[in-house]
Amino acid sequence: MKTLADLKKIREKAQEEMKLRGSNIRIKIVVGMGTSGIAMGAREVMKTFLEEISQRNLTDVLVTQTGEKGLSSMEPVVDVIEEGKDKVTYGIMTPEKARKVVVEHIVNGRIVTDYVVSTGS
Repeated sequence: MKTLADLKKIREKAQEEMKLRGSNIRIKIVVGMGTSGIAMGAREVMKTFLEEISQRNLTDVLVTQTGEKGLSSMEPVVDVIEEGKDKVTYGIMTPEKARKVVVEHIVNGRIVTDYVVSTGS
């Protein structure tokens, strides 16, 4: 398991690469990293998103984090924010679900409705 410091290094590296490529962000993935999210596996979920985005060389996707979102029974919670579209909130995320969200939603533009907690701005 990666430590919080390892995840921070991965995120900083990805953010630096994004700056070098220009700030042409199409999709923002926000992982809830509050206490309950971390307790339910948010670190591994974030790590998976960062790895999948990097492996697929998706230069227009930014992965970031936030604190508690008030959905502790749905943790880990992930928001996918796409320019010009409603925000999609996924809940009870796992690394396997994160991989599917990358393939289906981020790459192919199809929301994974089985994991959706809410949509809207």
